[in-house]
Amino acid sequence: MLTLYIGNKNYSSWSMRPWVLMKQAGLPFTERMVRFDSFGTDSHFKQEVLQVNPGGRVPVLVDEGFAIWDSLAICEYLAEKFPEAPLWPRERQQRARARSVCAEMHSGFGALRSHCPMNIEASLPEVGARIWREQPPVQADLERITTLWTELLAASGGPMLFGEFGIADAFYAPVCTRIRTYRLPVSEAAAAYVERVHALPALKSWVDEALAEHDFVAFDEPYRKQR
Repeated sequence: MLTLYIGNKNYSSWSMRPWVLMKQAGLPFTERMVRFDSFGTDSHFKQEVLQVNPGGRVPVLVDEGFAIWDSLAICEYLAEKFPEAPLWPRERQQRARARSVCAEMHSGFGALRSHCPMNIEASLPEVGARIWREQPPVQADLERITTLWTELLAASGGPMLFGEFGIADAFYAPVCTRIRTYRLPVSEAAAAYVERVHALPALKSWVDEALAEHDFVAFDEPYRKQR
């Protein structure tokens, strides 16, 4: 049985990706949630996660005692372990394109990440409006993402980025939640994609469980102090 170590569902965008992927694809796994108490070396979070990941971060996938960390590495491992599941597109060039857009999400969009951290239970339209006015790099990040979505959806015919749900959609799912939380302005096509992603059973389960946490982590919500 696979075990997936994750952080708080309300905040952990990195954890969300493999969890939603596995849940939506029907891959069997056990979840181990390690609460964000702090990221200090003496925190409970660090002490527990360090037992399976020397980097002390989530997500971590453990398969028969073998640990894989980093969300992209986990997804690649799952695609190899379950080749019957269409986690990557079947066609070679589309598979390469899907890897490219996942890598772009994995390493980029720093402005959107830092100014609009994932927070599923919150509704922060006024924070989003201020960020949109004051942070042109956030606008640039979202413009690139929505252009990417629009081009991929037009090429594939939808409903997901490469036709059927896969790793690329799991990677951009946290962006969809950020758009909702901060009510960031996006195109009609992008807004429709956000709604389709939120309608996925796996995404709905993650959101429902995030809302049930009722666990305010102050150090993960610095923007609330600015309201």
